Amino acid sequence: MLIRVGVLTISDRTARAETEDASGPLLQQLAQERLPAQVVVSAVVPDERNVIEEVLRRWADEVEIDLILTTGGTGFALRDVTPEATRRVIEREAPGFAEAMRAASLRVTPHAMLSRAVAGIRGRTLIVNLPGSPKAVRENLETILPALPHAIELLQAPAAAAYRYARPGEHLAPAAVDAPPPPAWASQFESFLAQKKARAVDDDDDPT
Repeated sequence: MLIRVGVLTISDRTARAETEDASGPLLQQLAQERLPAQVVVSAVVPDERNVIEEVLRRWADEVEIDLILTTGGTGFALRDVTPEATRRVIEREAPGFAEAMRAASLRVTPHAMLSRAVAGIRGRTLIVNLPGSPKAVRENLETILPALPHAIELLQAPAAAAYRYARPGEHLAPAAVDAPPPPAWASQFESFLAQKKARAVDDDDDPT
């Protein structure tokens, strides 16, 4: 299965053309080299929460991207709002990806503790935040690459008779399954308990 990938670079300076985007193209290259993937859309946006949310929703709902990789805006700076925007878009969190990236990065630098990156699911789209620097992008993507194909496979699995995978905004419970009839001993045991309770009541009413 060819994974449809979208790469979103989030940076005020890059959006103003004050600096060249190095992380976005690197993500595109790594995704297509290391995954059975095709990058079908990419963009650069400023660190504006509403703008980030709008792009993530459109790519997930309308373009139907399988995997959205964002780069930038995951730190402590006042303008770093990528995690907040992502949380407003996703419907289910996938914390294992962010946890794995932080754990791997901590072996390289203690500054990994400053990462606020999140990952989650909207409909059938997986969204993963990555750092802004090319070095950190490479290290973090290398960490989660082994799990990405199976994650996408699960999200893109065809609908089954008893369960239809939800699109954005609709999470449906599995179809109800009729319970099997109780075993024969269950009714016998209930009858025994009822007789025992009746005898206890009779004993309490006995004036002697």
